[in-house]
Amino acid sequence: MAADSDDGAASAPAVSDGDVSKSTKSGEELVVQVPVVDVQSDNFREMWPSLLLAIKTASFVAVDTELSGLGDRKSLLNQCIEERYKAVCHAARTRSILSLGLACFKQQPDKGEHSYLAQVFNLTLLCMEEYVIEPKSVQFLVQHGFNFNRQYAQGIPYHKGNDKGDESQSQSVRTLFLELIRARRPLILHNGLIDLVFLYQNFYAHLPESLGTFTADLCEMFPAGIYDTKYAAEFHARFVASYLEYAFRKCERENGKQQAAGSAYLILEFCSYPSSMRAHIDYRCCMPPATHRPHSTSVCDNFSAYGWCPLGSQCPRSHDIDLIIDTDEAAKEDKRRRRRRREKRRRALLGLPGKQTSGEAEDGPPMKQVCGDGLKAEEIELEVGEDKTSNQPGPEQGHKNDLEMGLKATRSETADMTILEVPGNQASPNPMPGDGLHRAGFDAFMTGYVMAYVGVNQGSQPCSSGPWLPECHNKIYLSGKAVPLTVAKSQFSRSSKAHNQKMKLAWGSS
Repeated sequence: MAADSDDGAASAPAVSDGDVSKSTKSGEELVVQVPVVDVQSDNFREMWPSLLLAIKTASFVAVDTELSGLGDRKSLLNQCIEERYKAVCHAARTRSILSLGLACFKQQPDKGEHSYLAQVFNLTLLCMEEYVIEPKSVQFLVQHGFNFNRQYAQGIPYHKGNDKGDESQSQSVRTLFLELIRARRPLILHNGLIDLVFLYQNFYAHLPESLGTFTADLCEMFPAGIYDTKYAAEFHARFVASYLEYAFRKCERENGKQQAAGSAYLILEFCSYPSSMRAHIDYRCCMPPATHRPHSTSVCDNFSAYGWCPLGSQCPRSHDIDLIIDTDEAAKEDKRRRRRRREKRRRALLGLPGKQTSGEAEDGPPMKQVCGDGLKAEEIELEVGEDKTSNQPGPEQGHKNDLEMGLKATRSETADMTILEVPGNQASPNPMPGDGLHRAGFDAFMTGYVMAYVGVNQGSQPCSSGPWLPECHNKIYLSGKAVPLTVAKSQFSRSSKAHNQKMKLAWGSS
């Protein structure tokens, strides 16, 4: 469906001032929602103009994927980054992308320095070549509402590797990815190495053999920069946990505090879609959190640190993200008070007057100390390997679920996070059992929200000259490493032949 405005919106946007916007109609129960546009083969052509306009007018685009699997988890954690890259390449060549999430954030300077229009799309895909799908992947996705019947019946078809003839003018997912490159906008991902490799192999060209060539290609594909919200949350914002749900909710809460304090804060708007599109709009629903909520159970240590728990919904402890953040903030404040008391006693003993020092300087990101019931970090990695968006914070911890395995963390217990409030009668009809917030489209939205919030605190604008966020520019989080992967073109590496041909196609036909 073509957009009805220059913003790429279907109709007038609904404002989310700070955290929520509320319906003024009386007698209607409010639920917090973010509209996610479902795009499948039956409405792909109809939505094509809106997709293109949203990408071309965006200030930055956040992307997330659902994958059919990743194969050998240990290879994906190889300490040698070159070998790790080869393992991810093997997975991308043998597995496929099941769904693609796009969240386009368009800055609106006339409505505020940090005001954005957000448009979120969830594309259901179907690779037309043979690919491996892992039983555990199927099981996990089905438990969280992924409809394989719909995917095989209405998935948008695509092929992997190099182009087959002149595809630059076709309406396909590969052409959509090319338009994303042509837009020259910052690309936002969460723990994005695997996403980048899969996107390249599935929608762009055959992967180069070496990591240096791959990063050289990426530099030219996304000259405005690639930003990883996991790196930003852990090493820049210094959150004690950085899996996506935690980072998103933490940013949401901090944004609300900044708004209440009169400081700079993030403002979002969403499109109000017409009733004719209702069948293709999936509102990600949850109730807004209460200011003070009683909690009868303690926090699950595994879920708190990693965003994953082997017991799932059967766990007797809480997986509530707000309670987890409350607990973390209380622990941080207690630690600060104890540090102040120690410093005060030390100065009194030494007879030192003057200002107290914080004593909080740290080289790496803060870490949670989690008891693993005798399990080594590497063993925990193998257990959490089914989780693509969570993590084990800190460079010395195991990071299996940091791998963004294409299979997301259980979210039915963490449904206290989203932005827009609309009347409950607009909620998605007939929700599937187990359907929580687990979708590529909504994950892309959360990813974009985190980066937009980081940008508010940084005080920089995505369309300004130079890198948007220099400290996070072209730095990709590496599981189990204290330093990121820097996306840069080395003087010892060249761009791949397939990439050079693709660049000529992109700019020769644009």
